[in-house]
Amino acid sequence: MTTDARLLVVDDDENNRYTLTQRLRRQGYTDVTTAPDGREALELLRSRPFDLVLLDIMMPELNGYQVLETLKADERLRHLPVIMISAVDELESVIRCIELGADDYLAKPFNPTLLRARVGACLEKKRLHDELAGWARTLEERVREKVAEVERLGRLKRFFSPQLAELIVAGGAEDPLKTHRREVTVVFLDLRGFTAFAETSEPEEVMGVLREYHAEMGQAILEYEGTLERFTGDGMMIFFNDPVPVPRPAERAIRMAVAMRERVAALGVAWQKRGYDLGLGVGIAEGYATLGAIGFEGRWDYGAIGTVTNLAARLCGEARAGQILVSSRVAGAVEGLIELEAVGPLSLKGFLRPVTTFNVLGVQAGA
Repeated sequence: MTTDARLLVVDDDENNRYTLTQRLRRQGYTDVTTAPDGREALELLRSRPFDLVLLDIMMPELNGYQVLETLKADERLRHLPVIMISAVDELESVIRCIELGADDYLAKPFNPTLLRARVGACLEKKRLHDELAGWARTLEERVREKVAEVERLGRLKRFFSPQLAELIVAGGAEDPLKTHRREVTVVFLDLRGFTAFAETSEPEEVMGVLREYHAEMGQAILEYEGTLERFTGDGMMIFFNDPVPVPRPAERAIRMAVAMRERVAALGVAWQKRGYDLGLGVGIAEGYATLGAIGFEGRWDYGAIGTVTNLAARLCGEARAGQILVSSRVAGAVEGLIELEAVGPLSLKGFLRPVTTFNVLGVQAGA
């Protein structure tokens, strides 16, 4: 039986080198290299890979102790198995070598059975070590990949719902931070009466209201898988159908807005008891926008630019407390599912023609 194990025999006695090499080759070890002294052995070990070293103790220049100490001090070579070659009267020297890190020893003259057993055992030890090292490298690489995935997931969760962020990291969507164009449904919302409230209230009161408001709105955004583009004080911009297409984005947007209106109404009961007169206004529009990362290295935001975002913002500005105003395009997309009432054409800043607008009364029963 032949083996591709790479062996290095180090002995200053030429006859010993020849005898040991021949016996190893007869046992199937065809790749056997020899070195006449410790210095040449170290040069060979540093220049090419080996699986086992058979090392004589008594040699000129660098003896076996010195070679062994050098190997065990080298991070790349310390796990290489070493069998010491000793004479019968060198037992104390063998013990010293074992204490220095040698794996086994062979006495001269070489016994073929012991040679086979001890070489085989050391090579098996090397094989197991290499397997474990390979598993460790694989595990380390997987840990690095997982850490990078978690970091990317955390970055994406600044912009997207957890479901969408996890899908993106898993490879279920193209990189959303790359500039792209897509049809989206945009939702703008803010609190009516907030400016007056902020101007006449203590900062602690304002922050308390915002915390309650953001918590409820954030929960609704996550439930309906919307993408929060930004929030500034009481104002928020959310859109649907990006970065991953979703079914019926206009319907999702309206259902989310209705849920938000109900939650703000519930918050409003407590706010009114504290003297705060606040109500939610919402504007929703649908159309094409350019989306992607906006900012600079170290501080990126996710932005959507286009007429559709301006329209949603203008509709939000026109909405009274408790109103959800939508464009005709959104109204057409949810026909039969959402109960609407016509508000009439509205003249909005930035739009040359009046915009046909509808108010959302609620979700139709059974829809």
